Amino acid sequence: MKKSLALVLVTLLLVTFAAGCGKSEPAKPAQPAPAAKAEPIIIAYTPWNGYGALFVAAQKGMFKSRGLDVQIQSIEDVGVRKQSIVAKKIQGMAASVDVSVAALGQGVPLKLVWAFDASAGADGILVTKASGIKTIADLKGKEIAFNKGSASHLYLSTLLKKNGMKDEDVKAVEMKASEAASALMAGKVPAAVTWEPHITKAAAAGNIILSTTKDTPALIADVLALHEDFVKANPDAVQKIVAALSEATDFIQKNPAEAAKIMAGELKEKPEETLEGNKTIQFYNLKDNLALFGTKEKPGALFEVAKIAGEFYVGQKILTKVPDVTNVIDSSFITKIK
Repeated sequence: MKKSLALVLVTLLLVTFAAGCGKSEPAKPAQPAPAAKAEPIIIAYTPWNGYGALFVAAQKGMFKSRGLDVQIQSIEDVGVRKQSIVAKKIQGMAASVDVSVAALGQGVPLKLVWAFDASAGADGILVTKASGIKTIADLKGKEIAFNKGSASHLYLSTLLKKNGMKDEDVKAVEMKASEAASALMAGKVPAAVTWEPHITKAAAAGNIILSTTKDTPALIADVLALHEDFVKANPDAVQKIVAALSEATDFIQKNPAEAAKIMAGELKEKPEETLEGNKTIQFYNLKDNLALFGTKEKPGALFEVAKIAGEFYVGQKILTKVPDVTNVIDSSFITKIK
């Protein structure tokens, strides 16, 4: 009995000692919760100098410094870009005003929150020396290569209208801008609508620049178009995006050579080519944006450009009516940039 009692006492002492040893270990400090990772914001673009602010903001960390994970993605096909926005695979796209208006008319819910640039000579019509074409009026009855339903088409149509003609007065040869320039240089067509750097290359080969977008200010302008749902759900992120683009545009204007190097990487061309191409583009800074967007009481020029684009697409039977952009062109974010 005593032996059994002794065993019980020893066991109790060992348990107590073990418990005491357990209490003597210092408690581990609570680990801080990992910081929430920013959700990626994907913005699609087509390679074009005018989107330089997007490239610079991404490469110089201007989005990242504001706590955003903005990823830029090259999608050249306009249809794919539209489908990707509708499916919410991307949150927005850098696109021309006319492309954005066409998307709106086709049911894509968008908000236009920033204007990147306007073509100020970067798009144009070239003709061969042998064509004998000296004026826009001389294009009547001639073949001209261009991309139908694009900004190039809008530009050509606008010039024809100014000169008392219609699209039907020229013989359209459907092809992309780069192909149009190649066809012109090969002597396959007497005229072509294209853009930089193809204009410079074609002119250097002995062809003649008939007209450029210097003659049609702000007609071909580019904007940041975001999905309406994304804008409504993430106003703070949108505010930071436009602030970053404003900063990037200032950088381009103050540091043209360095900006050209950054942009050349996205455009897959030499920095000197990018720098030369940038001379034909008007990059819109914050002051320009405020003027272009205007106010509800006094709408800016962007509304007129959108109207012209809408009327063009109705005329092309791509849209049945001109989209109402009253609540689509949204100046609420640019007005808050400090």
